[in-house]
Amino acid sequence: MSDETERVRAPNPAGRGAGYPEFLAHAADPGAGEPEADPAAGPGSNGEGTTDVRNVIECLLLARGGPVRLEEMRRVLDVGEAELIATLAALQVEYAGRGLQIQEVAQGYQLCTRPEYAAYVQRLLRVGELEPLTRATLDVLAIVAYRQPVTRAEIDAIRGVQSVHHLVKLEERRLICEVGRRPGPGRPILYGTTEGFLRYFGLKDLSQLPQMGAHEFSTVLAPPRP
Repeated sequence: MSDETERVRAPNPAGRGAGYPEFLAHAADPGAGEPEADPAAGPGSNGEGTTDVRNVIECLLLARGGPVRLEEMRRVLDVGEAELIATLAALQVEYAGRGLQIQEVAQGYQLCTRPEYAAYVQRLLRVGELEPLTRATLDVLAIVAYRQPVTRAEIDAIRGVQSVHHLVKLEERRLICEVGRRPGPGRPILYGTTEGFLRYFGLKDLSQLPQMGAHEFSTVLAPPRP
């Protein structure tokens, strides 16, 4: 038997048995012989830190399906806040002109569709079948937003009519929730807005609520454009 034959039939390091040609072993496992990535090293260990951070941020925003806070990104990526903010700003510029956008909302960042394409998304998800918020329901929502935490009795006193139906509807839509109980007789429920409220109106936080000015509660909050 020739030396050439012995070399081809020699067992390969991958343990595939005698007679497995080395070039086939490489084709079956193209990563063989390459150093393995160390997950503990974090993004950027391959010399392309900025690209890695950008890609991971996109994955986090997509996977969450809602706002991701900076402190959560810092914990996952193990990078500084300044780098995160700069990378997010670059991504926002990169997404300009696309159907998706990265929006700062609810004290975090969210990957979402642009308002001008909302009709197509609503058609797909059949959102139009949801009963729209009436002016009276928006009135109650505005009172909760500007007076929170607030009780049902206080809302009724401002409006001059019962509001329980609207409170139930707003809770079902996850725009408001119970935030506690007011001390005193009966310990009435206190209502406040939710993160869903901020997302619904595209607000970063409650400080971005429109100024009341001469507005009435029924007109200060305009529903998002369809």
